Amino acid sequence: MPGFNGKLKRAALTLTDIVLVGGSLYLALFLRFEGLIPVEYVLTWERLLLPVIILNLFIFLFAGIYRRLWRYASVDELLVIFLAVCAGVFGSYLYSVYAGLLLPRSVYTIFLFLLLFLLGGARLFLRVLAEYLRRLGNARGHAPVLILGAGDAGVLVAREYKKHQADLDVRVLGFIDDDPAKQGQVIQGLPVLGTRAKLREIVSRSNVKEIIIAMPSVSYNKLREIIELCEGFPLKLKTVPGIYEILEGKVSLQHLKEIEIEDLLRRPSVNSDMQEISGYLSGRAVMVTGAGGSIGSELCRQLALLGLQKIILLDQSENDLFKIERELNKDYPRLKLYPLVRDIQDRSSLKRVFTSLRPRVVFHAAAYKHVPLMESNPEEAVKNNVLGSKNLLDLAAQFGAERFVVISTDKAVKPSNVMGATKRTVEIYMQHLAQQNKKCAFCAVRFGNVLGSRGSVVPIFKEQIAAGGPVTVTHPEMTRYFMTIPEAVQLVIQAGAFGNKGEIFVLDMGEPVKVVDLARDMIVLSGLQPGKDIEIVFTGIRPGEKLTEELFNDKENFALTKHQRIFIAPDTAGGEQERNAELQALGEQFNVDLRQLLGFQGQQVPVTKKTLAGGKGFTKVFVNRI
Repeated sequence: MPGFNGKLKRAALTLTDIVLVGGSLYLALFLRFEGLIPVEYVLTWERLLLPVIILNLFIFLFAGIYRRLWRYASVDELLVIFLAVCAGVFGSYLYSVYAGLLLPRSVYTIFLFLLLFLLGGARLFLRVLAEYLRRLGNARGHAPVLILGAGDAGVLVAREYKKHQADLDVRVLGFIDDDPAKQGQVIQGLPVLGTRAKLREIVSRSNVKEIIIAMPSVSYNKLREIIELCEGFPLKLKTVPGIYEILEGKVSLQHLKEIEIEDLLRRPSVNSDMQEISGYLSGRAVMVTGAGGSIGSELCRQLALLGLQKIILLDQSENDLFKIERELNKDYPRLKLYPLVRDIQDRSSLKRVFTSLRPRVVFHAAAYKHVPLMESNPEEAVKNNVLGSKNLLDLAAQFGAERFVVISTDKAVKPSNVMGATKRTVEIYMQHLAQQNKKCAFCAVRFGNVLGSRGSVVPIFKEQIAAGGPVTVTHPEMTRYFMTIPEAVQLVIQAGAFGNKGEIFVLDMGEPVKVVDLARDMIVLSGLQPGKDIEIVFTGIRPGEKLTEELFNDKENFALTKHQRIFIAPDTAGGEQERNAELQALGEQFNVDLRQLLGFQGQQVPVTKKTLAGGKGFTKVFVNRI
């Protein structure tokens, strides 16, 4: 019965205040006369006692003292007590003058300080008692928590936990920090228990259930070390927001989140030149192909922030298109959206779009990207990735687009699979068109795997872990470059500002990561043990896959751009002879003359199962399936 308990607490406080008011007045007399109170003043005290108590209780009630939760007492509550006590003592003095029941004036001064001390002390005692009982209760059953990092972020986290301690089912044990100067110190009432070297010992001894990593700038290597230290313990890892969110005051228990594999790729924030970006996008009609996909939808989200005239969302999947259109309509109701269900292989349909909507900037993200599937369906990969891209590139040049950005891949470097070969073909055609057309700034942006995209290892691993395993990895030495989707898209938009004459931009992907390490990290982050709770099984390299990926080929001497995380391969355009030689080599993989396919040599040839049959490269194994 919460209401009954509240009334009981107020009654107890009122009774306490009655004793404190009457006792303070008598004690003031006792101190004034050093224990030898004249009889007449004792009689005066007796006559004043009831009126003074009633007057003070009325003022306390009016000031709202009994409506406050004193276990959360702060400076505001102390100020209320000070003002209420001053008003009560002054009122008591006025009443004594009016009633002719005078006491020495110094008694009222002593009465004021005594009542302030005792009334405030009683409330402070309630807060201390509540804190003691809370900690006693926590010690008996609440989940033990450690804060990793005793810097500014760690202090903010500790403060948030203390602020919400009554509602939490956890007990913060203290901090772990590697700074020698902080060892043995107490911060926010919590001890620094040791360094990371003692982490496993402390977790084991105290049965820790949760660790908050309060280091917003922690590197990938350090974060992996922490995860490895926690391996074998059934605990949760949470992290604070990035440094910019902390500076904006966005650190609260609501902002803490469980560590996901994306957090392992923390790199310096992408610093974009917004003036440069706004210059080529603001007020423009922008088309995004593959708008419902992982990269395309994030492109739409970030572009919507940049003051565009309209966004043309083009995708072959109506469901994906519906989702991103609905999201953008909700978040940006004033932005003009044109959701179009189109197949980029249908040139006449695309031509009508360019005729009516006149996109000035095109981000081309639509493509078939799944490597093993494209190995067994090479004719579809060529038709969609090569001819579909050619349609868009040609129409952009024909209808006066100002800028065209091709989303490419690291698999286009020394391609060993159909998907990579088709993407490299598109890069070559884009550079050819850039040499022929000086009005449109063509460029391509090449990057590796993005975490969380459809078909990537992260959602697959999550499904396998949720199902109890096993987690399947193709090879123990398989490595890949990884980026988060927002990170990649922000760099793509920035690179688009640099594009001018067919450059191929390469994004800084950081260090390559072993896929098996990624699998192990995800298992540990799920509170499980690799090899014990979840098995890791090696299935063998699939057709078209490499052990390692590259961002540049042997001929490309990369150069820097104005952005520290965007590089350029300036030597890739080459001359007509070099381009034809590379297309011929790529075409041999399909048994198709790509030069003729792209219209470099007479009439384009149709792409069919028959024309692709007999390819002597990476499609040969699958030719009988088509």
